[in-house]
Amino acid sequence: IGATSDTSCMVGYSSAMRRVAVKMNKICNDLRLLASGPRCGLGEINLPAMQPGSSIMPGKVNPVIPEVMNQVAYKVIGNDLCVAMSGEAAQMMNGFDTLRTLCIDGITANEDKCRRDVHNSIGVVTALNPVIGYKHSTKIAKEALETGKGVYELVLEHDILSKEDLDT
Repeated sequence: IGATSDTSCMVGYSSAMRRVAVKMNKICNDLRLLASGPRCGLGEINLPAMQPGSSIMPGKVNPVIPEVMNQVAYKVIGNDLCVAMSGEAAQMMNGFDTLRTLCIDGITANEDKCRRDVHNSIGVVTALNPVIGYKHSTKIAKEALETGKGVYELVLEHDILSKEDLDT
C-alpha cells in the first residue's frame, strides 16, 4: 500500500537513475572526444571499429557504441517513465552491457599518438628541470617554442641526456 500511496520512493528512484544516465552520458561524451580524429582530434584512445568509417570521412572510426549509450541516457533523462521502465525491464542494464562489451572492453591506448604528444609537449620540460637544470630547461623550452620542435628531440639534439636516460 505504501508503494502506491506515496510516490517519494518512485521519485527518488527516478532521480537516481537520471543521475546515473547523466554520468554515463558524460563518460560517453569523453570517450568520443578522446577518440576524436583521425588526425585533427585528440586521438588519445582507439575505440573498437563497429561499422565502416564515416560516409564523409573514410577511415574515421565512428563512436557508435558510446552514441548508443548517449541515446539511452537521453531517453532516461527526458522521460521519467522511461526510467521506471528501464529499471523494471532492464533496458538500462542492457545499455550498460552493450557499452562494456562492445566498446569499453575493446578500447586501447593510441600509444604512438600519446608518445608524440608527450615528446612534443613543452610542459614536459618541467619534469626534466630537476634532472637537466633550470638553465637547460629554459633554453630547451624557448627553442621548442621558437622552432616547433619537441622537448624530447631537442634534449637529444643538444646531447643534454642520453636517449636511455631521457626515456627513463
